[in-house]
Amino acid sequence: MTIRTEQYVTDQGKKTIAGLRDRFALADVSCCKTVTDILEQVRTRGDAAVVEYTRKFDTPGMIKENIRVSEEEFERAAEAVDADFMETLAFAAERIRTFHEREMEDSWMMTRDDGTITGRLVRPVDSAGLYVPGGQGGSTPLVSSVLMNAIPAGIAGVKRRVMMTPPNKDGQIAPALLMAAREVGVNEVYKAGSAWAIAALAFGTESVPAVDVIVGPGNQFVTEAKRQVMGRVRIDMIAGPSEVLIVADHTANPAYIAADMLAQAEHDPMALAILLTTEMSIAEAVKVELERQLPNLSRKDIAQTSLEQRGVIMVVETVDEGIELANEIAIEHLELQVEEPWQWLPKINHAGAIFLGPHTPEAAGDYVAGPNHVLPTMGTARISSALGVETFLKKSSIISYSRQALLNDAEHIQRLAHLEGLGAHAHSVAVRIG
Repeated sequence: MTIRTEQYVTDQGKKTIAGLRDRFALADVSCCKTVTDILEQVRTRGDAAVVEYTRKFDTPGMIKENIRVSEEEFERAAEAVDADFMETLAFAAERIRTFHEREMEDSWMMTRDDGTITGRLVRPVDSAGLYVPGGQGGSTPLVSSVLMNAIPAGIAGVKRRVMMTPPNKDGQIAPALLMAAREVGVNEVYKAGSAWAIAALAFGTESVPAVDVIVGPGNQFVTEAKRQVMGRVRIDMIAGPSEVLIVADHTANPAYIAADMLAQAEHDPMALAILLTTEMSIAEAVKVELERQLPNLSRKDIAQTSLEQRGVIMVVETVDEGIELANEIAIEHLELQVEEPWQWLPKINHAGAIFLGPHTPEAAGDYVAGPNHVLPTMGTARISSALGVETFLKKSSIISYSRQALLNDAEHIQRLAHLEGLGAHAHSVAVRIG
């Protein structure tokens, strides 16, 4: 296996970093057109289109009556999972719930001396659609996606939470996914995937009422569908392939670094794993460890493709330079495997999630640490945040004037209104104080 190894001081090193800064990618034209057609079909034909696409790509025998998961299917799922799984499920859910409860925002008001009251009213959206990928035809159920999407929505107070996930060829949903949904109070689950699932959530069908917010990861068709319905509904983010950037100094353990790079690389051939290290010896040792650990992975072909095509090991002069470059790259997952990692935290400006110290693998954040693992990718950590309770909240301004307050402000309001050529605005004040 080969992985790029460069030094930042070289022209090639600077060129590589420049490419990483500017890695935001739009969907290809063919994907855009295909998704537009799917959205229109579902918008105009409803359930018939959803069933048609599901038959074509997932379940040949799917019928309209079976789109929604029945109570009997939930009961069978409960019998199919074991006690160990349910223990871990409850453990992870409680960790995630405890963290996200701290994110809940309160309404507030302030009163001026003249009687004016202003403030902000915080309310949840009425409904949310939670998209959960199928995971290799249901054989690798993405339980953590259910927890990370549904728990913050529940804490926000969303009345209706709907889960969409593609069925397997037999029209079934993995029992683990159904039990995860039940664990977090989601009882409305539909069997549909890809862009037609997003379309059903955005426009509504005979079986699936439309929602206000759509969240959850997916392939390029899911991502493009979310992009195209954005505005009609709120979405969590436009997400790209998973990413990790590790800043390492002489104290770092090459085996840990390699393991964490492989953990990202196994997601997708397009996943991005980057090491910025101050030591050439660490760079070389990590390459040895990658070669040693790779053959033991069940998804070694995917990981190898990712590392060979997109992986980067970059030698930098100092940890400070590594942190500066990490801020420019604005990675999804940032690991600091350096001496005294906490001292560098104040210098981190742009990262989806930050993992401090040698005993904090990114996998802990994926499952049980508590913070959300739905994170900004492709450099969007410069402008956006992890999915959280606020994703499902909206804020309304509150304004109440007394007569005296309006008299006090009238001249200023009218002056600005006339300046903008909006006479009726000025008149709406004048008629009250004349």
